[in-house]
Amino acid sequence: MGDWDAGPEDEEAGAVVKAVARQLKLWREAAGLTQAEFGAAIGYGEELVSSVERGRRIPRPEYLDAADRVLEAGGRVVAMGRDLAETRYPKKVRDLKRLEADAVELCAYNNSVIHGLLQTEEYARAVYAGSRPPFMEGELEQRITARMSRQEIVRESAGSPLFSFVQCESTLRRPVGGTMVMRAQLERLLEVGRLRNVDLQVLPLAREENSGLGGSFRLLRLRGGSTVGHAEVQEISRVITDPKHVQVLDMRYGTIRAQALTPRESLAFIEKMLGES
Repeated sequence: MGDWDAGPEDEEAGAVVKAVARQLKLWREAAGLTQAEFGAAIGYGEELVSSVERGRRIPRPEYLDAADRVLEAGGRVVAMGRDLAETRYPKKVRDLKRLEADAVELCAYNNSVIHGLLQTEEYARAVYAGSRPPFMEGELEQRITARMSRQEIVRESAGSPLFSFVQCESTLRRPVGGTMVMRAQLERLLEVGRLRNVDLQVLPLAREENSGLGGSFRLLRLRGGSTVGHAEVQEISRVITDPKHVQVLDMRYGTIRAQALTPRESLAFIEKMLGES
C-alpha cells in the first residue's frame, strides 16, 4: 500500500489528526468490531489500525474509502480526508493558503524566481531540486504537491481575488530546469496573464530605477479591510502585520508597478522571449 505518513509535528495539525482518529475509533466501536476484525475487513493490519486510532499515523484516502464502505458511513468518513489533506503540508504553507483564501487582492513582486502561484510543476520541481542541502524524496514531493494545491485560487470566476504580479526580467531569463522547462513556464505566464482578474507585469533589467532590489515580497488585501505583507527568504517565512511596515511595502509595490511595463506590454515582452527561445 506504500509508505504511510507519520503523525504531524505541529500542534494544530496534530489536533486535527487526533480528532479524526477519535471519530474513526467511535465508528469502529459502534459497528461492534475489534481492531483486528476491522483491519481484516478493510485490508490492513491490526497494528496499523491501532496507530491510526492513536493519531500516530495519518490515514491515506484509500484507508478512509475502505473504512467508509465497511462501516457504511455514507461518505462521512471519506469527508474527513479533506481536513487530513491539509495536515500533510508544512504549517507555513497552510497559513499562507488560508491568508490567500481570505484575500480580495493579492500583489506580489519577485526578483529571484517565478512566483509560486505561477509556476509549472516542472519549474517548481527544478527549483526545489536545486536546494542545498537537498530535500529527501518524500519531502520534495510534499512541497511540490503543496505548491500546486495553492494554485487552485488562481482562476477567473465570480468571487475570485484580483491578482497583481510583477516579475523582474531576470526571473524570465534564468534557465531554471533548462530550455524546455522555461518555454513551458513562459507559456504558463501568458496563459495566466490573459485572465481578466490578473495583471502580470515585467520589470525590465534595462530600467535605471528599480525599487525592488531589497527582495521579493507580497501584499494580501483581506476581506475585512486590512492588509498584511509576507516575505520569505532562506527558509524564513514571515507574515507582516505592523501597519507602518505594511504601509512601506504598499508604497514600494506601487512604485515597482509604475516602473514596470504595462500588463499589455509585458505579455508582448514574454511572447517575444518565447519566440527567441
